Order: sequence, then C-alpha cells, then structure tokens
Amino acid sequence: MPRFDIPVPDAAARAAAQERLDGLVKPLGALGRLEELAAWLSAAHGVVPPRPLDDVRVVVFAGDHGVSAQSAYPREVTAAMVRVFLAGRSGVTVLAAQVGARVRVADIAVDWDASDVPASVTAHKIRRGSGAIDVEDALAPGEALAAFEAGRAIAAEEADADLLIPGDMGIGNTTMCAALVAATLGLPAAEVVGTGTGVSGAALDAKTAVVEAAVQRAAGRVTDPFERLTALGSACVAATAGFLVEAAVCGIPVLLDGIFSSAAALVARDIAPGAKQWWLAGHRSTEPSQAFALKALGLTPILDLGLRLGEGSGAVQAVPTLRAARAIIADMGLLADLA
Repeated sequence: MPRFDIPVPDAAARAAAQERLDGLVKPLGALGRLEELAAWLSAAHGVVPPRPLDDVRVVVFAGDHGVSAQSAYPREVTAAMVRVFLAGRSGVTVLAAQVGARVRVADIAVDWDASDVPASVTAHKIRRGSGAIDVEDALAPGEALAAFEAGRAIAAEEADADLLIPGDMGIGNTTMCAALVAATLGLPAAEVVGTGTGVSGAALDAKTAVVEAAVQRAAGRVTDPFERLTALGSACVAATAGFLVEAAVCGIPVLLDGIFSSAAALVARDIAPGAKQWWLAGHRSTEPSQAFALKALGLTPILDLGLRLGEGSGAVQAVPTLRAARAIIADMGLLADLA
C-alpha cells in the first residue's frame, strides 16, 4: 500500500478564525454553517481570513462501465458527452461558467476511438471501458494502481488551484458506485441502489440484482482498497481516488460532488486516511448510496437541491456559498469596533 505525507489543516488558524467569527457584528453563531465553513477554509489555507477562491477547477473523469446495460441511456452517450464537454455545452460547463470555474475533461476509460479528440483529454487514458462487475472484474491486475497514479498526476497538474472539484461522466456509473459503497460499508444492495439516470420498476430490480451479484462475486476481496477497485470499481473511479489523495498531499481543498466522487472518497480514505480532512461535500444527491458514503466520511453536504446529474454540477453550485463564508470573516466588522 502506498504511503503519503498529508499535511494537517492549521489548527491555530482555525482557532483564530473562530475567535474572529465570534467577535463579528452579529449574535454568536448567527451565521450558522457559513461560520463553520469560514473556519474550515482558514484552517485549510493556514491564514485568517482565508485566501479568495478565485481559481476553481473542475476535472471530469470520463469512462465507460461494463454494467451500462442497466442504464436508461446507451453506452455510446459517454463518448458523445465528452464532445459536449469539450464544446462547453454540458450542464457542468454552463454552471461552472456562472461561478468562473474552469472545466477539464480526462478520458480515463471511454470506450471509443479517440483519434479525433485533443491529446490533453486522452493523456491519462488507462483502458477502453471496464468489465461487467456482476460476472467479471472491472479491471485487469495493476490497472487500479495505474489509474490511481494517473489521478494523482492530474491533481499535481492542477496544484496551483484554490479549490478542486472532481466530476464524472460514464453511463452505468451509479451501478458501479452502489456496488463499491455496498462492499466498502457492508450494506445490502437494496439499500444502496438508486434510480441513477431514471430507471424504475423492472429495470431498477435488475440493477439491484446486478449490484448484489457483483458484491457477492467479490466477497473476500474488498479489504484491500486496490483489490476492491479491481473487482468492483473502474479506472475512472480509481483515478478520482488518486486525485483526491494527491489534492490532500498538496493541501488543496476539494469539494466532492455526488455519488461518484463520494464512492471514490470512501476508497481514497482507506488508502490515505488523513486525506479526508481536505474534503467538503458540495451537495446531497438523490442516490441513497451517497448518503451512506458521506455518513461514513463524516461529511455534511452544503446544498440539497435534488440534483442527480453528476459531472461536478452539484459541487459547482456550492462555490458561491464557500465564497460567502470567506466574505463574512474577511469583510464583516467587529463588535469591539462599534462606537
């Protein structure tokens, strides 16, 4: 298992932030979660007030999944959506533009001929698609670690950002994530499977059966996080786990998005337990497995808008809240200064 030198957020800065927050021109604790976030950012940046969150970057990890048959959309949509991202017309690119965030797409395992795609998108590609986890491993031996290292490299390339957001694109990814969460936390399939792209009825039952079969097939192999990724994950979720760990190594705050990044975070926590100190949950998705993952991580979502798009779109919506948290500690007056 790799070992990582992860810095600890600055406790003295957090204490100084809390002292300033308590002295602002307002009743004690009157700004609720904003005060908590302001203190968290101060600890992450090691200074009060924390630095402005001007440079926000989203990295969308794209890949196909062998269980995509359970989705309401065909597998080919993944490749088509990568082109939409590159054209700036996807949900997350439109929403990111509203908060001045930049979006990068990383093709980790899209099942297509990428000869017509810019090299920057495919520079970290591991494979084309993943195995159908109910009947076979998702990855070949060594690919989970290779993908994890690719994610680390991507985070290192973005190490001068003020805030990072991991996004995702891959038809079938909620099925894979449900299996990963179920195996990690020892939960039954029926409790973690959600509607994903909108399946219901018999299709939802089939999705649940796939997750149950996958978890049973991988029984006994889930203690080691890289074995868990090999059996039940995908190259793109392994890369996201590496991205989360390396962001923590670099001391960069991260806003998790929906179930995909939350499932990756569960595995990343097992690989590098100290990394979770650098993560916040941007929003609560409608996928039940995300709620289990966030509870295990000890994270409370900033927003709850009923979103289930993925891509990083929910976390992007939390950026203005983080900026508001910074503004109160940076710009509000002090009770001690009142005439």
